Amino acid sequence: MINVLLVEDHELYRMGLSMLLEKAENINLVAEASDGLDGVRKAREFSPDVILMDIGLPNMDGIEATARIKEFLPDTKILIFTSRDSEQDIFEAFKAGADGYIMKGASPEQTTTAIKSVYEGVGWIDPAIAKVVFSNLQRPSGQGGSTDEISLRSKNTYGLTERELDVLSLMVDGLSNPQIAEKLVISRATAKAHVHSILQKLCTTSRTQATVKAMKEGLV
Repeated sequence: MINVLLVEDHELYRMGLSMLLEKAENINLVAEASDGLDGVRKAREFSPDVILMDIGLPNMDGIEATARIKEFLPDTKILIFTSRDSEQDIFEAFKAGADGYIMKGASPEQTTTAIKSVYEGVGWIDPAIAKVVFSNLQRPSGQGGSTDEISLRSKNTYGLTERELDVLSLMVDGLSNPQIAEKLVISRATAKAHVHSILQKLCTTSRTQATVKAMKEGLV
């Protein structure tokens, strides 16, 4: 069962989400908050598995609340749930430690899938903002395949091994550790170890942060 904290100031949205989460399979709504400060307090009180966090909150916005919560609950997954789709909000949210970003126009199925995905450690980026993310993270084009490869690999200043770069590429594609293990024909323990090493070398705390950083800096 995934214990979820809902942080949303809009009463109608909050009511609708509450009903959705209460009906969802394997999801348990443990608490609600209507502003950022209360969200931080409720996170400390309930230690939820996943927090569904709006950005435009009174008293403290969702990005600052995310950063504060991650300081004392680094393993809690935070899924930003908002109507904001600006590049600044998206990247500030991930920088603060968000594990996923979903728009309020998402279907109930997409919302519950996103919650379960971030809970399992797989980053979620709403298809509606994917173009914004990828257009901002376009790697420079070269004159040919081999030149591109040299250019991209030369940006690897983090000490990533060739195998770790392979794993990172699959992380960007959204594969979980078991799927990475199957794809590269390695054990799950080895895949998990590679992912842990990648997060450390990139100085990130989540797969989503690592994915965004990898695309932004042209590592994959």
